[in-house]
Amino acid sequence: MARCGQPRADEFIGVTMAKARSQFVCQECGYVDQKWMGRCPDCQAWNSLVAETMIAPAKGSNSRAVTSGIEPTPITRVAEDGLPRIDLPFREVNRVLGGGLTRGSVALLAGDPGIGKSTLLLQIMGTLANVKGKPLLYISGEESARQIKLRAERLGVAHDRLFVLPETNLVDILAHLEKSPFELVVVDSVQTVYWPDLPSVPGSISQVREVADRLIRLAKQKDITVFLVGHVNKEGGIAGPMALEHLVDTVLFFEGERGQPYRILRAMKNRFGPTDEVGVFDMTNEGLREVANPSELFLKHRPKNTPGTAVFPVMEGTRPLLVEVQGLATHTSYGVPLRNAVGFDKNRLTMLLAVLEKRAGLRMETQDVYVNVVGGIRLVEPAADLAVVAAVVSSFLGKIFPTDAVVFGEVGLAGEIRVASRGDARLKEASKLGFAQALVPPGTSDPQKSIRCQTIDSIDTLVDFLR
Repeated sequence: MARCGQPRADEFIGVTMAKARSQFVCQECGYVDQKWMGRCPDCQAWNSLVAETMIAPAKGSNSRAVTSGIEPTPITRVAEDGLPRIDLPFREVNRVLGGGLTRGSVALLAGDPGIGKSTLLLQIMGTLANVKGKPLLYISGEESARQIKLRAERLGVAHDRLFVLPETNLVDILAHLEKSPFELVVVDSVQTVYWPDLPSVPGSISQVREVADRLIRLAKQKDITVFLVGHVNKEGGIAGPMALEHLVDTVLFFEGERGQPYRILRAMKNRFGPTDEVGVFDMTNEGLREVANPSELFLKHRPKNTPGTAVFPVMEGTRPLLVEVQGLATHTSYGVPLRNAVGFDKNRLTMLLAVLEKRAGLRMETQDVYVNVVGGIRLVEPAADLAVVAAVVSSFLGKIFPTDAVVFGEVGLAGEIRVASRGDARLKEASKLGFAQALVPPGTSDPQKSIRCQTIDSIDTLVDFLR
């Protein structure tokens, strides 16, 4: 019992203490509920709801008071200092970022385990340390300092200006960043770092959100460029809340096929540059090596005199790349024929096969059809339609598609071939690599007359060409 004149344990000068309450948060999509469920009703993931303690605001607290001291400013009076960037030693990374890392920005790098995220960032940090005066900091929550040193020596990027901090407590990390003038900081990975005031485990929704928010605020205040490494879930998306992707300035994906040495870096979000550029790397024993001419890499082992292959010039940002599209049509052993595609949309493949059957008279309902895009490239632009159709028809008829030809164009439901954008750039790249002819849609022009163009205006024209 409290003595006379003494406040009770839950009262302090008329202000009630903050109360803690529990709620269940899905660790896959961030769905919140007050009760536990075996399956998330939002993303349908099983056993993903975890109890997390939330602190409710205390009664009587003045949360509306302005504490930052920042006043609204007319947009015409905002200082114009441009976007100073850090020129990275990797030309392919600079291409994806739009000219280098913007100072004070926060970038998120995600990818499958073992794809080479840590190797890429350590190579960037070590090479950058040779040309920059300010120190760089590599924070690791998954490896010890000795492990990082061994990998840096194997890659040949060990340097005195590259500092290593094996730490997961965010309080200690922020203390080091406050007192030392680091220019570039890598946090590998954000799912291993935790804020000690939160009761939830590292990697949970609330921890990832809190850690990212505090690192972003410090980066903006101290003009420190930060690279966050993120895990991916089993669906291939970035683990943690979608708010993590909204908070950062840039989201990069590092991807590649299992068993293949190729690695592709692409931007999914970029506040300071394009989102349609890609960087291509080759994984070697000495680390990642930039590929100056990706087209030669993707066509390196292309089979000759074999039906079912075609070369397509895909536009990745401003850069045209030549990739091999493989098609296989074989008699089905089932009542319903199979349609599978790697690197191409399966639903669009089904549509193209329907157009082939209706407009060109090819009996595709008796064929299992498979499509593969070599090198791990994903074809999303409609201009790839004609290359896919050419590869499938070549396999179906057993006729070899010309090895010195490229093909591109969009296929309509009426069987017509529609014009593709940037046709001149596609033809220029094909001519540079020694291709002599191109099958193009009507309206495509080659100002330099560097390659022989044959117009394909319909599916029938393509089939007649291959017969």
